[in-house]
Order: sequence, then structure tokens, then C-alpha cells
Amino acid sequence: MKKLLVLLGTVLLFSVTAGFQTISEKTEKPFHPAELGDRFLKGDYEAVYSQTSSEFKAEVPMKDFIQLADEFNKGVTGYKLTSHLTLNRELKQYTWTDQTGTKGISVIVQKDYTISGLNLIPLKQHESDKAFTKNKYTMPFKGRWLVYWGGTNVLLNYHYPYESQRYAYDFLEMRRGQTYKGDPAENENYFAFGKPVTAPLEGKVAAVADGIKDNVPGELNAAQPAGNHVIIQHKNGEYSILAHFKKNSIKVRKGDTVRTGQILGECGNSGNSTEAHIHFQVSTTPDLMKGKSVRIRFADGNEPVRGEFVKK
Repeated sequence: MKKLLVLLGTVLLFSVTAGFQTISEKTEKPFHPAELGDRFLKGDYEAVYSQTSSEFKAEVPMKDFIQLADEFNKGVTGYKLTSHLTLNRELKQYTWTDQTGTKGISVIVQKDYTISGLNLIPLKQHESDKAFTKNKYTMPFKGRWLVYWGGTNVLLNYHYPYESQRYAYDFLEMRRGQTYKGDPAENENYFAFGKPVTAPLEGKVAAVADGIKDNVPGELNAAQPAGNHVIIQHKNGEYSILAHFKKNSIKVRKGDTVRTGQILGECGNSGNSTEAHIHFQVSTTPDLMKGKSVRIRFADGNEPVRGEFVKK
């Protein structure tokens, strides 16, 4: 079972895995996870702590929890629920940020609202958040996809600390809390695998890489992080980068002119990827590692974040 980090401020307390404690083991009716931000703001730490798993309590004494939580809460006038994500059929994640965007809370909860993991973390913001792409882009797929990573802080987007990928998105398909059906060790069982990946805007293909094998789910190819990928040059000196295509599925070549919505290839699991998904970002150069990622302006005026479903 995967472990979940529990971080209070800058102090690493423990990596906790829920023991799937049931409601019947508790003495009070649990509050809904969406209420946690308000309860935290009011200093109702005991109620929050009482809803944590027995494993959490065994590793984090209530006294320490309250002390660190109270210190973290200083200066906060409000918490906004920014993301709600179903991780699987057993666990969900809720994320909040304070009024300044410099403090964040993330919790992992079970079906019965038991808190398995709790993360309180200072959030760093960057001046580049204020600058958007000059071009307007569309989503690089058809149908309904989940934003697994996307947003302007590290809780919403694990790419955020890295300038070259700061505003990147990772999209995958999820149905009824699962991203696959059947054996999770087979790429073909993932809903996203083999689905069309489309050009987010017209332009000229600047680079293509294909022929890289898809990973066994759960494994990574760190030596070829982008895997099979397509890079498109657009007007205004912007480049869209789409990565992790299925092996030998890319239909365009360097120098081709593509139109918005044109199929580029199929979603895969190549490169630095543990399961089939689409990596999409816009950069200042065609070099994934050396260019600067730019916050994307979407044609429909929306800017989805982690946990939201988008449809095209």
C-alpha cells in the first residue's frame, strides 16, 4: 500500500498509511472532509485529529499536532477549497489554500471520512504566474478527461517548482474512480491508452520522437523523460509540447503543418510515465528542459486545475 506524506509546516512528522478504520470505531459522527478548511480556521484541531486514522494517532501525538497546526494557522483569515480529486475507489484528496496563496492544506480521506494523510505546507508563488500565453489553445484530446496535475502551486501541480515545466498539465481518463479495468499491469487496460492526441493549435511541427517502447505500468523510463513526443511551433514564438505517446502511433513528421484539432498520434505510456496519460505544456523554446513553461490561455476562457474533468 502506498504511503502518504504528512508534513506540518517544514517539519516532517511521519509517512502514514491508513488502516481503514471504520466509523464504528469512532465515538462521534464524522464531519464531511470539505468542512476541514473551516474547522482548521476556527482552531477546531481536536475534531480534525479525532478523525485521523489509528496509525496517524500512533505516530503523531495530539499535543504535537495541535502545536504545529496552531503555528501554521497564524495570520490566516480563510481557506479556499481548490481541489477535490478521487484517487481511487477507496481514497479521495481535498486541497485548500489560504487567502494569500502562500499556505496549503491537503488531506487524503477514506470512504468513511477517516483522514489517512494530512499535509500542511508553505506555498511559494512565482512572478511568472501573471504572464499567460499570447495564443489561445484548445485541449489536446477528444472526450472527457481528468486534470490529474494542473494549477499554480505544488499541491495542485507537481511540475510547479520547475521553471521548464511549471504550467504543464497531465491528463488521464478516469471512470468510476478508476483509470483502468482489469489487470493494471497491462497498458491496454487503461482507458487513456490508445486514445487520440490532437494539436492544441495550428502550427508547424518542430520536432518528433517515436519508436520508444511503452513502459510497464508503474515503471519509468527516466533516460527518455518525454518518451514519444511532438513539439509544435506556433506564432508569437510559442511551442506546445505533447509527450508520452504510444510507440509508433505518431502520424505527423517534422516540418508538417497541422491544424487545430488534427490527430497527432495516440496516448501512451512512454518516457517518465507510470501510466497512460497526456503531458501538455506551452514553452518559450522547443527544448523541454531549457525552455520556460508559460501559463496557458485557453480559448474557452477556462483554466482547469487538479481534480477537474474537462470535455472537448
